[in-house]
Amino acid sequence: MAVTHVATLRNTLAAAVLAAIGASGVLSFETTGGAGVVATLPLSATAGTLSGAILTFNPITSDTNAAGGTIAEFAIQTSALADVFRGSVTATGGGGDVTLSSLVITATDTVSVTALSYEAPL
Repeated sequence: MAVTHVATLRNTLAAAVLAAIGASGVLSFETTGGAGVVATLPLSATAGTLSGAILTFNPITSDTNAAGGTIAEFAIQTSALADVFRGSVTATGGGGDVTLSSLVITATDTVSVTALSYEAPL
């Protein structure tokens, strides 16, 4: 049997993630191992809203002047760029935590995200 969390604890975890992001966090798209930042997208001043164990992010501002590179992972960070959580990025259909239409970004490209959510683990 796998380890699971009760609903109240999952809700608390999701709330803790939102609190940890704080005001004006960012979504950072990075190369493998976080070696380089490809694009940085500002989160809304209030990052998102909670519904139980699910954090749904409010609108995320596009990066209209990306640094460029090949995206392999992402990080949700505080305004001081401290990691709150990280995950994998793949092209659409690749099964990553986040999927993008293209992983190869040219310098000055615009990178945008239309929807993002976080679900506290079971």
